[in-house]
Amino acid sequence: MYTLNKPHIKHNQKLLERINQLLWLKVLIHCLSITPLVYIYAKAFTGQLLGDPVEVLIHFTGIGALNLLLITLCISPLAKKLKASKLMKVRRLLGLYSFFYGVLHLTNFLVFDLQFDWSLFAGEILKRPYITIGMLAFVMLTLLAITSHNKLKRKMGRQWQSLHNLSYLIVILVNIHFYWSVKSELTTPIFYAGLTLIVLLLRFKKLKILISSRFTS
Repeated sequence: MYTLNKPHIKHNQKLLERINQLLWLKVLIHCLSITPLVYIYAKAFTGQLLGDPVEVLIHFTGIGALNLLLITLCISPLAKKLKASKLMKVRRLLGLYSFFYGVLHLTNFLVFDLQFDWSLFAGEILKRPYITIGMLAFVMLTLLAITSHNKLKRKMGRQWQSLHNLSYLIVILVNIHFYWSVKSELTTPIFYAGLTLIVLLLRFKKLKILISSRFTS
């Protein structure tokens, strides 16, 4: 009869522990990403939000998209610093939630603010620089979301990494979009600009290599 030796059993136990930890981490991300949306939309549709509910929803989902994008960009340096490679396995999930919040941000603007007026929407993109910048960032983020699947990653090879390096440009464009969209209260966009700078400094080595390769190629 075949029996498992102790080292093999321990290896399997460790593997199961890692899988369980990753599973719980993903469950936590799902809960923390979806629960605020359920809460804010429930309050909006039951008339419990203070101020303009459309403006609140647009702002909330926009900030959420930026928060998740910044967290996504922090994953790689944090994983290296903490020696927690399992964090890399949730990066795609966080990035997709950033895109999802971005979709809701755009949908809130198009549906509730413009009421599906496509000609007005096109005019706003052309006339308002902050919307132009926002749409550019959204198109790029859409490309990253579409190509985030592992099969496409393998198929694209080196081109995949080149495309996904756009995440650094996207986070800068989102900050510009945010700053230009605010008419009076600048504290929050300035705070996020500082936060973005810190995140980019964490990725300084990679950005330096990326920029130098662009100039030398």
